[in-house]
Amino acid sequence: MLSEWLQKSNYTVIFTGAGMSTESGLPDFRSTNQGLWRKKDPSKIASTQALNNNVEDFIDFYRERVLGVKEYKPHKGHYILSNWEGIGKVKSIITQNVDGFHQEAGSERVAELHGTLQKLHCQTCGKEYDSEEYVNKEYHCSCNGILRPNVVLFGETLPQDAFQYALKESEKADLFIVLGSSLSVTPANQFPLIAKENGAKLVIVNQEETQMDFYADTVIHNKKIGELLEELDKRMEWD
Repeated sequence: MLSEWLQKSNYTVIFTGAGMSTESGLPDFRSTNQGLWRKKDPSKIASTQALNNNVEDFIDFYRERVLGVKEYKPHKGHYILSNWEGIGKVKSIITQNVDGFHQEAGSERVAELHGTLQKLHCQTCGKEYDSEEYVNKEYHCSCNGILRPNVVLFGETLPQDAFQYALKESEKADLFIVLGSSLSVTPANQFPLIAKENGAKLVIVNQEETQMDFYADTVIHNKKIGELLEELDKRMEWD
């Protein structure tokens, strides 16, 4: 059924969450039983308040995250989506992930709702840097301002350009496929519903049930994303 929908779709939009990244080996930092979230309260350490008042802990936390991302690479699913974009079968990717793996695999039409760990910018003047600065323990801009990752912190709103792009793509979709998201974080979890309300078929692929499963046209649990995409890719007869 999904392969048939994908074949016939004129505007497929992909929405990815943490499950897409964990298949690369990257820990799910939001999970309660592992990773940095368990050791530290993210609302205190990954926040604007920490950046302003507790900068050493803030930098330690994010340096660990930057180093973690650099240990891993995109998996076959990322490359399949990139290939599908290249042949016009996937129009865009909306992602909650901050690892930059979609772009590393070659995807270009990506809305990063929560920003990226691949880039830093100066909190004072806005100048952009590569995240290698953190790897090299360089934490200050040439203006002496603090360098911070280009991610959305607790206490900040989503980047408007990414949000508006995701909104428009969701409205255009005739097939909207969620890959590896619990769909529990707002406002990002509204995009599948927006797509559905605008006539798209909604597919949710996630290891566990989500609160949006009721709205989906089909739901796939207990299936690895990379394996599913590989199966679909082999089944397709691309023009």
